[in-house]
Amino acid sequence: MTARPLEFHPVSGLPEIRAGDDLAALVAEAVRTSALDLADAVVVVCQKVVSKAEGRSVRLADVEPSSEALRIAHEDDKDARQVELVLRESRRVVRHSRGILICETHHGFVCANAGVDLSNTAGPDEAVLLPLDPDASAARLRAGLREQLGLEVAVVVSDTFGRPWREGLVDVALGSAGISPLDDQRGRRDRQGRELVVTNMATVDQLAAAAGLLMDKGSGVPVVVVRGWSPAGDGRVRDLVRHPDEDLFR
Repeated sequence: MTARPLEFHPVSGLPEIRAGDDLAALVAEAVRTSALDLADAVVVVCQKVVSKAEGRSVRLADVEPSSEALRIAHEDDKDARQVELVLRESRRVVRHSRGILICETHHGFVCANAGVDLSNTAGPDEAVLLPLDPDASAARLRAGLREQLGLEVAVVVSDTFGRPWREGLVDVALGSAGISPLDDQRGRRDRQGRELVVTNMATVDQLAAAAGLLMDKGSGVPVVVVRGWSPAGDGRVRDLVRHPDEDLFR
């Protein structure tokens, strides 16, 4: 594949997103205001605004902790109501210690606190949960942008995840539509003519990570438009989740 320059354009000016908002219409209006060309673009949208629009916010005051949540909260000095939300969002708890629960979500993602987030919420007593089906969320947003702008774009829904064995957070893709999540290079040849055997690049994660450089939590930039990457193919981020039978670390 020939190397080509990529452009990353932050999209600001979106209002505080609330449950029931037409996110596609709001993003389209912000894009028009920014005078951005979305032809053959990839639109990376942070999970938080998607979840808010889909009503995936919960007031901690409305959460009744279970006995298991109370036990873990006592051991880890954590809010039992938040722990209860994490347990509800989890298929299983992989490990918990020092106030962090590493969980496998119902989507199959392994991440801290099952993605339950208390930052950038409408109030100090509110938590935002991951979308129920991020791939479906991306597909709906893509269809809405097509209707609003008359263009076919690819959509990636992103969120920050920690990584085993490395400090720091990196944005990864939770959902996608209109783009192949993987660039499978197995069977191709390197510059010396050797056949590639294991190279299968997670394209949507790479785009999410690069866009994340412009999505600092205090920046007010929940959307980044990527130009220069041809969003060929289609697929689901769910297909990136490694099957447990092939996972050496679970």
